[in-house]
Amino acid sequence: MNDQIDSGDEHGELGDAEYTDFMELAAQEGFDAEEVEGAIDEAGHGPLPVLAVVGRPNVGKSTLVNRIIGRREAVVEDKPGVTRDRVTYEAEWAGRRFKVVDTGGWEQDVLGIDASVAAQAEYAIEAADAVVFVVDSTVGATDTDEAVVRLLRKAGKPVVLCANKVDGQSGEADATALWSLGLGEPHPVSSLHGRGTGDMLDAVLEALPDAPAQTFGTALGGPRRIALIGRPNVGKSSLLNKVAGEERVVVNEIAGTTRDPVDELIQLGGTVWKFIDTAGIRRKVHLQEGADYYASLRTAAAVEKAEVAVVLIDTGESVSVQDQRIITMAVEAGRALVIAYNKWDTLDEERRYYLEREIETELAQVAWAPRVNVSARTGRHMERLVPAIETALAGWETRVPTGRLNAFLGELVAAHPHPVRGGKQPRILFGTQAGTKPPRFVLFASGFIEHGYRRFVERRLREEFGFAGTPIHISVRVREKRGRKK
Repeated sequence: MNDQIDSGDEHGELGDAEYTDFMELAAQEGFDAEEVEGAIDEAGHGPLPVLAVVGRPNVGKSTLVNRIIGRREAVVEDKPGVTRDRVTYEAEWAGRRFKVVDTGGWEQDVLGIDASVAAQAEYAIEAADAVVFVVDSTVGATDTDEAVVRLLRKAGKPVVLCANKVDGQSGEADATALWSLGLGEPHPVSSLHGRGTGDMLDAVLEALPDAPAQTFGTALGGPRRIALIGRPNVGKSSLLNKVAGEERVVVNEIAGTTRDPVDELIQLGGTVWKFIDTAGIRRKVHLQEGADYYASLRTAAAVEKAEVAVVLIDTGESVSVQDQRIITMAVEAGRALVIAYNKWDTLDEERRYYLEREIETELAQVAWAPRVNVSARTGRHMERLVPAIETALAGWETRVPTGRLNAFLGELVAAHPHPVRGGKQPRILFGTQAGTKPPRFVLFASGFIEHGYRRFVERRLREEFGFAGTPIHISVRVREKRGRKK
């Protein structure tokens, strides 16, 4: 779009004249300035700062995560490695929002799946802006805890020390003993009962930046970051090797060949890109569900570092729940999205027919994502990958001027008003785009706008302005019940 407006002025992404006109419109519709600015600020936040919760197995990390996010989502069990559908959650404390990453227990000198648990905690620390290190105060500092301390010092991230399982005054002395770890004040907490969590979260807010330290785009002159994600053994490493034109990454039929994420600078289409390969981890049949969780954690860490997620799907297999989960992870993280259907050259006509039906039904929610049909093995259609990535980035960075947006909303509401509910018909009064990367809109309305109508508005926004390859976030602020300002 040619009429984009740069961000960075005192009104976020609104220019001075645009801001003045918008605030006059808001006043006419009965919204006060503080209410409007608060809604724009809330809707316009960029990527949220990330807090990683780490520690040995069974010290109460998942219980603490549930306490922080205020609901029971992280699975709590008496054994490490239990399956979670999601590993990253959004939380709020004292009016500030942030993401929480729940990790598997960290242990040193371990093999097999336990080694993967330790590796995932390290990835989570790398992707985080701050860390909560959870120690069981009833046990005290162990050799493994000391090893985690060394890992945290090496990472150089701010650390809040949580002395967990302090259920009363008698446990305070146990918590005090953890000063010996050299990480500063131990915060005595009972994640099970909530004791002390408020004081600990106050310390977390001091450790977290107001905005992530990471910056996107070319502001610092760096290459754009592309995460290759997908289920284990769908061809991520093969794709990376093919676009690089050489064997950069080991390729093997056994899932888990690549143990660490690999960042590669690769020149494509005259541009240098940073590809982040997340080839899957080892999967044992009896530990498959746990392995899926650790693969998800690795994927989440890679997505947090990227601007565009290229999701690879194996066309020889049915679109799976795990494929959908990985795509959802990228969408919820607010990253631009490209879907690459790998091994396309191996399909016969029958499989192609059924694959198209699967895509229509199982991936309808991301029909806006650019699609490329490729073969990582032969290099078929690799030249289409860069245009798809560029299309997604362009959509991710698109901004609609407020005047043009409100003209569109006015026509939309007039032609397709919200359904009447309970004798009332809520109406979208006006709106603005509060941010980009991804596009974030805040709509101001006279009443509650149903989810189905919000989806309709999003669909029409895409039809009118494009936004190919990017999720769109829409929030609604309802006018308080008070007299209209004269």
